[in-house]
Amino acid sequence: MSPLLRSGLIAAVATLIVDQASKLWLQHVFDIGRRGMVQVTSFFDLVLAWNTGISYGWLQNMGTTGQTLLMAGKAVAIVLLAIWMARSQTRLAVIGLGLIIGGAIGNAVDRIAYGAVVDFALFHIAVAGKTYSWYVFNLADAAIVAGVAALLYDSLIAPAAAKTPR
Repeated sequence: MSPLLRSGLIAAVATLIVDQASKLWLQHVFDIGRRGMVQVTSFFDLVLAWNTGISYGWLQNMGTTGQTLLMAGKAVAIVLLAIWMARSQTRLAVIGLGLIIGGAIGNAVDRIAYGAVVDFALFHIAVAGKTYSWYVFNLADAAIVAGVAALLYDSLIAPAAAKTPR
């Protein structure tokens, strides 16, 4: 295995471990389900949310057939991302793909274990007496976003010399 591919696999495994550990800790040690919403800062709360849909809660009322199709689609996507990762030529792309794969697997583990994804991070801001909140998310979601950002940077901004085939 090449050192380049190894870095992507390490990113995927580390993402999966940190994601699952954070969710288990919040549920079973911190007991977020009993505590309810916990204010951490004036703009960040911990709150337990079960997402049965996909991104931002879309398709929440799909039923068992929909959930099965969603998991099958996720499995195909993970395989395609792994092939892309194995063929990538830059460390940033490989690590970005590893983050996406690890996050996707982390959320898939939740779907298998609970029938929903465990979300817990909530950012919000108060402006003129009104509170605006972002969607509740988890570390797997953050890793997926970071991975996509890395891929965008690698393909649009990174020096072209770094992308030259070897």
